[in-house]
Amino acid sequence: MAERKPSTPALEVRDLNVYYGHSHALQNVNLRLDHGVLSVVGRNGMGKTTLCKAIMGLVPVASGEITFAGQSLVGKSPAEIARMGIGYVPQGRRLWPSLTVDEHLRLVARRGGAWTVERIYATFPRLAERKNNGGAQLSGGEQQMLAIARALLLNPRLLVMDEPTEGLAPVIVSQVEDMLIRLAEDGGMEVLVIEQNIGVACAVAETVGIMVNGRIARLMDSGVLAADRELQQAMLGVGRHAHDDTPAPEAVARADGRAEPTAEKAPARIYLSNPATPTRWSRPVPVRVIEGAARTV
Repeated sequence: MAERKPSTPALEVRDLNVYYGHSHALQNVNLRLDHGVLSVVGRNGMGKTTLCKAIMGLVPVASGEITFAGQSLVGKSPAEIARMGIGYVPQGRRLWPSLTVDEHLRLVARRGGAWTVERIYATFPRLAERKNNGGAQLSGGEQQMLAIARALLLNPRLLVMDEPTEGLAPVIVSQVEDMLIRLAEDGGMEVLVIEQNIGVACAVAETVGIMVNGRIARLMDSGVLAADRELQQAMLGVGRHAHDDTPAPEAVARADGRAEPTAEKAPARIYLSNPATPTRWSRPVPVRVIEGAARTV
């Protein structure tokens, strides 16, 4: 397992480029995680999952560098990267349907680590209740809990989580938030969280990276992002269509020089994610589908 000096970042991504055929998925991405939790947010198709896969050696890197505790990850296999001390919670869970919850956990549990099967059951009581059920018998939220638990049992130095709260009930989302905050406070594990849920991303990390069209467009304080609805709209498309990049209307000057008062803002339409998970290389999703999944606040 890789050890690092205090001045060495846990994870550093420099000028990273990844292609899918002719599509430029990641474009000169730069990111640094020194300690604690770092969140990356963005709409579907912006490159967030590709960033995770590049870190884990699941997609080839065209150029650039990825280092963990000062050691390069580029060119290494996923197995080598895991042995270096990096855990991964992938999008889509990837469980074995025929294995029980308990078998999943004991298969990966390591002796001597801070995370044990007993601690997992204490953190996720629902998994303890379902310990004898197979992976195919679990709900979507239970499967996600099991995927997170499986990664924690490897006791990694760095944990990469791709949308860990996807499909979870609000009460379980709160449990995951608390767990990530405790991980940051304990100091024994660094965490990169990829999220579409802005509330979760801002709650668990002090710094949030905003990914737009394959680039980290901005790194900012999580409290500032959480409080700035206009910035969320501009950078993430929250509250209006993602493809609408036009600025908000300003007051119109009248002939007498006074400003024409703007109309009151209508209730905001919240588009937290694109229901058909398109990418910018695929066909557009019909507006009726997007509207059907949105809500008004």
